[in-house]
Amino acid sequence: MNQALRPGVPLHEQISSWLRGEIEGGRFPPDTQLPSEHELCQRFDVSRVTVRRALQTLEADGVIYRRQGLGSFVCDRRMAQGLVRLTDFAQDLARAGLEATSRVLKRAQEPCPPLVAERLGVEAGALVLRLDRLRLGDGEPLALDRTWLAPFHAQLLEGHDLARETIYVVLEREYGIPILSGRYRITASAAEVEVADALGVAEGEPLLVIERTSRTVGERPVYFQRRFYRSDRMAYELELAREPGSSSDGGAMPLREFEAVFRPG
Repeated sequence: MNQALRPGVPLHEQISSWLRGEIEGGRFPPDTQLPSEHELCQRFDVSRVTVRRALQTLEADGVIYRRQGLGSFVCDRRMAQGLVRLTDFAQDLARAGLEATSRVLKRAQEPCPPLVAERLGVEAGALVLRLDRLRLGDGEPLALDRTWLAPFHAQLLEGHDLARETIYVVLEREYGIPILSGRYRITASAAEVEVADALGVAEGEPLLVIERTSRTVGERPVYFQRRFYRSDRMAYELELAREPGSSSDGGAMPLREFEAVFRPG
């Protein structure tokens, strides 16, 4: 039985909307397989190109993931979001199905530490803005951000409520300064007193630390950030996959996915 389509609306949009509705309605739970491309072609009486475009839309939105030779599967959106997409915390949590909120713990100028100065391209000791924010998912502390901004970009944030607005949105929406690239470094550390108290963990508790230098046009640094994640609530998973026909000598395999997984509390 063919699914009725509405005239005047692109076919691929109608198919992606239907699939999204079926997923959100619970017909296709997380990690279950969607109907095949052939089945969708028959259901909607459309070409395979149209179906693939609809699936690509859902994949780009993080609703589904695809496995070569196997088909399309539903993402567990409450648990995972991809680091490979350059997003901010609010976007990440939204993709994971969690409500993101923030509390500003510190917002003040301070002399720039040497490592931060190197990342921002300023002189060590120069005054920069330090912004500390507690990041929460569904009201529970998940991470603490320490962000440093050079004076030019820091002044653009004056008057903005950074507990409600993100740096990404303010700079791009108000000033046309997009964040186009970022360099990440993932390490671990023991929670110091200030961080432990904010996150509600014991002093010395192991934390996952992600350092990021975010850049705009011309590779110009905008900010350097150090994010402390609760390791009991978050980890990273990666998947590698060798393409069909590639060498089987055990050499390097390309990265297919690199996802942050938020564990239930």
